[in-house]
Amino acid sequence: MLIPTATEPRLRVIDPPGSVPVKAIVMVLHGGSETGRQRAHRLRLAYLRMLPFGTNLAASTVDDGVAVWLLRYRYRGWNAPHEDPIEDARWALARARERHPGVPVVLVGHSMGGRVALRVAGDEAVAGVCALAPWTPSGEPVDQLAGRTVLIAHGDRDTTTLPADSYAYALRAKEITDSVCRLTVRGEGHALLRKAGVWTALVRSFTKGVLGLEPLDDKITEALRKPSPDGLDVMV
Repeated sequence: MLIPTATEPRLRVIDPPGSVPVKAIVMVLHGGSETGRQRAHRLRLAYLRMLPFGTNLAASTVDDGVAVWLLRYRYRGWNAPHEDPIEDARWALARARERHPGVPVVLVGHSMGGRVALRVAGDEAVAGVCALAPWTPSGEPVDQLAGRTVLIAHGDRDTTTLPADSYAYALRAKEITDSVCRLTVRGEGHALLRKAGVWTALVRSFTKGVLGLEPLDDKITEALRKPSPDGLDVMV
């Protein structure tokens, strides 16, 4: 189902089949650019990159009552000081609460979408955040992560968003909540293409684990249990 409006963000919603009630929502957040007031088109790579994650999650939770919401922002850019995608994500979370009150939400974001996911994690519905190659510049807040389970994963060859930045962010986040881990994907850049299967499996395992649908992947479980900084640079 596609929910279009002229002035609002767009949502593509993949609901559970038939009469299966919605018990959880996974919200998928695409990347973008630092600035840009152009419309975030559905055929742009940043949005298309996240579609396989959404469809895989929908297929792997078909009997579990999980709805997958793919958000498309109004604009391509972050656009400080307006921070447009933050406003869009909060808009989507408000609609999630209205349609499915009390249902937990897991946020999955890439690049700028990872920054968005981490930033809005304080919403009362959010149970966990999976941030892939997130854009985490110095000074990003972490207090909103309290009580959330957080997975950060970054390719060691990424030159678009720097692994060192997400590591520094994870160190500060670990002071707020013990439920933070960070994985380093060997040989991977920013586009998540060289090891697409690894990324897909990480997202699927984390999401289903946080929602209690299956045990977390052993690597993620081990990383979450380790004290800082040991669980913040685990190679996969």
